[in-house]
Amino acid sequence: MPLLARTVATPLAIEVRAGALDALGPLLRDGRISTGGKVAIVIGPGHGATIAEGLVAQLPRASIHVVEGGTLEASIELMSELRQDFHDAVVGIGGGRTLDVAKYAASMVGLPFVSVATTLTHDGLASPVASLVSQGRKASYGVHVPIAVVVDIDQVRTAPQEHLISGVGDVLSNLSALADWELARSVKGESVDGLAVSIARSAAEAVIEAEPGTDEFLAIVADTLILSGVAMTMSGSSRPCSGACHEISHALDAYHGSPGLHGAQVALGALFASWLRQQRGIPDGGLFDRLDRALARHGLPRVPGDLGIDRATFVNAVIEAPRTRPDRFTVLEHIDPSPTHVEELVDAYIEAVDR
Repeated sequence: MPLLARTVATPLAIEVRAGALDALGPLLRDGRISTGGKVAIVIGPGHGATIAEGLVAQLPRASIHVVEGGTLEASIELMSELRQDFHDAVVGIGGGRTLDVAKYAASMVGLPFVSVATTLTHDGLASPVASLVSQGRKASYGVHVPIAVVVDIDQVRTAPQEHLISGVGDVLSNLSALADWELARSVKGESVDGLAVSIARSAAEAVIEAEPGTDEFLAIVADTLILSGVAMTMSGSSRPCSGACHEISHALDAYHGSPGLHGAQVALGALFASWLRQQRGIPDGGLFDRLDRALARHGLPRVPGDLGIDRATFVNAVIEAPRTRPDRFTVLEHIDPSPTHVEELVDAYIEAVDR
C-alpha cells in the first residue's frame, strides 16, 4: 500500500525566547548554516547598529550592511554588495521593512536567509513573501522561506507598542481571509488546502483568546506570525492569510499613502469584510462579533477614523481593493457593489460598529 505525503519547506530552526540573540552564533554553527560565521548581517538604521555591535564577539567574520526604507531599490543595492564577497548566509536583523529588503536580496543572490525579528509588526518574519516599495507603490515578491527564524523577547518587549498591535491585527485577519477562501470554494470551486487552513486558523485562534501584557503573550504573537508564514508556504500562496482584508490594505498602500501599519489596516479590512458576510448571510461562524471584540480589546482600528482616515478614503479603498489582486475571489468580488452601493455599505458599517 503506497504511503503518500508531501514535503513542505519550513525553517530549519526557530528560536522564540528571551536572550535568543545571544545564541545566534551557536544556532548558525549547530544548524550547519554557517560553521565559520562568514555571514552578511543586514540591519536598519538606529537600533540595529547596537544589536550588530553585540554580535561581533559571536561572529567576528561577519560583515555589516545597513539598509533603509524598505524599497526594492535598497534591496537591489544590497544585492550588489553581497555579490562583492562570499557569504554562507544573510542574517537580517530588525523590523518588517529591514527583513523584507534582506530577504529579497538573499533570495535573488541564492543565499540562505536567517530572519531575526526585533519587532512583531506582521507575518513577514517567516513568510515566503517580501513587501517592497518601488516608485511609490508597494508590491509583494515571492522569495525563499527563511532557513531560520529568531525572535528575542527582550528585543520585542522594548519595541513600540503599535508594532505589536499591528502584528496582532495581521494574525487576526487570518480568520477573515479563511472565510473568503471558503467562499471562493463554494462559489467558484477553488481548491482549498486544508492543512494550511488548520495552521492559519490555529494561529488566529491562539491570539483571539490571549490576554496581552506578558512575555507569554509576546511569545504567542511571535509563534502565530511564524505559523502564518508556514501556512502560506504550505499552500503556495498568501491565500490562507490574505483576502478582502488585504485587498483593502493594498489599496490604502497603493492609492492613499499607507495611513497605518500593515496589521492595523488589515484588521480594519477584516472587520469590514466580516460585516459584509454577515449582512449577506454568508457563513463564517459568526466572526464579526468575535473579531469586533478582539480588535477593541487590543486597541486595533474598527472604523476608518481609528486609522486616521476619513470615510471617503475608506470608500475609495474598498472600491479600488479588487484591482490589487485581480485573480483573488473574496466577499468584495462576490458582492461586486457599485461605487454608490459601496458608500451605502460603508455608512451602514460605521453606524453598526461606532455606536
